[in-house]
Amino acid sequence: MENQIESLNAQFALTDELRFQPGENGLPKAQINNGLASAEVYLQGAHITAFQPRGSEPVLWMSSLAQFQRNKAIRGGVPVIWPWFGPHAIDKHKPQHGFARTMEWQVSTTKTLPDGSTLLQLQLNDTSATRALWPHAFELNLTITVGTELTIELTSRNTGEKTFTAGGALHSYFAVGDVKKIHIDGLLGRHYIDQLDGNRIKQQNDAVYIREEVDRIYFDTEDTCTEGICAIFDAQLLRQIYIKRSGSHTTVVWNPWENKAKAMADFPDGGYRQMVCIETANAVDDVRHLAPGETHTLSQIIGL
Repeated sequence: MENQIESLNAQFALTDELRFQPGENGLPKAQINNGLASAEVYLQGAHITAFQPRGSEPVLWMSSLAQFQRNKAIRGGVPVIWPWFGPHAIDKHKPQHGFARTMEWQVSTTKTLPDGSTLLQLQLNDTSATRALWPHAFELNLTITVGTELTIELTSRNTGEKTFTAGGALHSYFAVGDVKKIHIDGLLGRHYIDQLDGNRIKQQNDAVYIREEVDRIYFDTEDTCTEGICAIFDAQLLRQIYIKRSGSHTTVVWNPWENKAKAMADFPDGGYRQMVCIETANAVDDVRHLAPGETHTLSQIIGL
């Protein structure tokens, strides 16, 4: 581990701005601190575990019980879901939400941008282990830009000889003061699958309020969540978190509420009160079919 950290810093560290260091349980992470914001990114899963603009409270929620173990998902922050969303369509024994969030990614680029932001790019390629789960050749790049906003771009490339189909999501956990005192704008009039009510199709006729367990996949949201339209209004923290996005027609809203929180070993019993997930997704019919050489980019910009 020490040699890995030394090698990463020798190749990719940015003086007084980005360094690699051992994180929880020794897992390697990038620590970013610039004049605009701070952030933390674990190489396992290319997982962003912190983002905080200067002078502001943390934007992302992390579970205090998150298990930082090799080959296991980390609870909170922004997990990268790929190449399928939810359970595998055919084989339920394959990992929930794919394999990208539990594998160690490689650092490919770091740089300081002209506006003072910091760019970090991580890459994942197919291996014998991934092909045993999903028999396709691919290159997956996650480009993270840390400035006054957090920009996340997930680009899938088909490097094989056959067309493949991939879904996924940027499964963002947002920190809120009290989930009962927030509302989410930008989804009015949209239809959604209620995964807690037999996958019935329903329509959103108001802002989204969280008063109980919520697990919804909203359709046809490609023209929402732009220009700050999709937003969490937080009455307790007196702030608005906005999400702009592209390459996505589906939006997931999730909160486990009390009983499910208690049932998860890596989730504090009362943690559901301080978080809500709004996921920029390629879910259900919004999967992408990539011919050899084709790419698709799923992206979101998060800000206050």
